[in-house]
Amino acid sequence: MSDLDQSFADAQVDVKKLTSKPSNDDLLSLYSLYKQGSTGDASGKRPGRLDMVNRAKFDAWAKLEGTSQDSAKQQYVDLVTKLLAG
Repeated sequence: MSDLDQSFADAQVDVKKLTSKPSNDDLLSLYSLYKQGSTGDASGKRPGRLDMVNRAKFDAWAKLEGTSQDSAKQQYVDLVTKLLAG
């Protein structure tokens, strides 16, 4: 496992240690960076307009199209570190 992969895995554990709930924008960023880093570009059908939460999550992920998985993993680690620092 590479250092980046280990840092990404550690950040997934560390994010659960946050003492306060992140803002909605930060939550969407965490979700989209995690999905891009672990899966790659968004796939599947965009949720309908009545499913606002999942539609917002899908749209945030789709905005990262073309971002490399390694870049997304590093951004995820950086965001978790920032949130933990307060």
